[in-house]
Amino acid sequence: DGSSDLDTEHLLWAATKVDPSRRLLAQAGVDPDALAAELDKVLPGESGEPSADPGLTPAAKRTLADAYARSQQAGVSYIGPEHILAALLGDPDTGAARMMRADGLNPKSLAGLTEQQPSRGDGQAAAGSGQPASTLDEYGRDLTEEAKAGRLDPVVGRAEEIEQTVEILSRRSKNNPVLIGEPGVGKTAIVEGLAQRIVAGEVPETLKGKRVVSLDLSGMVAGAQYRGQFEERLKKVIEDVQNAGGDIILFIDELHTVVGAGAAGEGAMDAGNMLKPALARGELHVVGATTIDEYRKHIEKDAALERRFQPVLIPEPSVEETVQILEGLRDAYEAHHRVRFADGALAAAAELSDRYISDRFLPDKAIDLMDQAGARVRLRSASRSTEIVGREDRIARLSREKDQAIAAEDYDRASALKREIAEVEGELAGIEERREGVVSVTASDIADIVSRRTGIPVSQLTASEKEKLLRLEDEMHDRIVGQDEAVTAVSEAVRRNRAGMGDPNRPVGSFLFLGPTGVGKT
Repeated sequence: DGSSDLDTEHLLWAATKVDPSRRLLAQAGVDPDALAAELDKVLPGESGEPSADPGLTPAAKRTLADAYARSQQAGVSYIGPEHILAALLGDPDTGAARMMRADGLNPKSLAGLTEQQPSRGDGQAAAGSGQPASTLDEYGRDLTEEAKAGRLDPVVGRAEEIEQTVEILSRRSKNNPVLIGEPGVGKTAIVEGLAQRIVAGEVPETLKGKRVVSLDLSGMVAGAQYRGQFEERLKKVIEDVQNAGGDIILFIDELHTVVGAGAAGEGAMDAGNMLKPALARGELHVVGATTIDEYRKHIEKDAALERRFQPVLIPEPSVEETVQILEGLRDAYEAHHRVRFADGALAAAAELSDRYISDRFLPDKAIDLMDQAGARVRLRSASRSTEIVGREDRIARLSREKDQAIAAEDYDRASALKREIAEVEGELAGIEERREGVVSVTASDIADIVSRRTGIPVSQLTASEKEKLLRLEDEMHDRIVGQDEAVTAVSEAVRRNRAGMGDPNRPVGSFLFLGPTGVGKT
């Protein structure tokens, strides 16, 4: 028609180039290539490069609006080629519809084919099978499968907390543990440890063969566009768990989010109220995780929900326990960063993070230091790899020359090249051996990162704790003249605390400095 706007024929031409719609057309008895050739005749010169920023004709706009309506009616969150084809055929006054009918397509036959298409939204096709995946598979992450594949980090320590969790899960009633602890103390790691134990068979008979599935509750809420869509998804998840016959343990991280989750207004039901009946009947096995503050704020206020869970308190590990955790994670981080972590680096990560990073908790803050140090040292060493690459290229070039010499029966030259290759390989081995010593994370690397984060000079971080405690009075007297009694009292209190003689849950000391204005109390 001479217009630069895209019409329904353009949409149909594009559909002949997309695999899903090509399959639909072929199943309906239409040759997509022949249809594309017919469209090329109708759209001379327009089936190739479109003009910049083309518009849409009213018919094309109606078609796309109809396709959107059909996708919503099907309950999916995308507009697929099947919806476009059905919309094109559904408007009999367009050129595309006339061409499709001329090729023998009718709405009834196309509708029968589109209904057979696997949904990519709330009924996503399961990989490798013709069966639609469950809602639980779509919004859940199977931790036992990840444990089998070796994708979970090892869980060091926490044996007592895992035992408590197993005991609660083995109970006849009220068998839903909730892990309560500060952020970063390892609540999720305990559930991963449970999944690893199930895979290894190190659990009671009642738990053997069960799946631990982590539910993405926030993802279920975020993708819900209409009222009732979230409730429908959660209902399907509960049905999936019930249909599994008790073989699924549902893990809900940030359990407090179930209170009020999905409630869009008056009369709406939140996730907590939907879970309560199934929990009361024992049809759901749930492990929750939340912080102390959020548990008190949300879960404790809902008595009906709270009594269905049994709390398991997860304390922050000590520095010594954190070092053991870091040692357990060492192999995974060494493999990822391709560096070596010295024993002193692990101890420094635990001690310095405990002493100088007060707004977070062990072992999370120590693991972060270890991870950041590995990344930094690896990046620093990357610049040294050029000499290795140069020698590897030289070895490859000499090897090609040697092969050519052998092919030409020039054995003297081949022998000389072989000796030269051996020399370069020796140089390369020496460089890599030296490089191994360089690509190692030490305590000073950890201290440097803490220094950058806190602003405390590295020299103060790396100084011996014992030396600083012994010289504490001298350090204070550098700024304070006199006041020996007050300085001694404060120093002794700090030393007692550092020696482990004080209660770790109480302040280092409480001091009341009395005196007139201007004598140096502050």
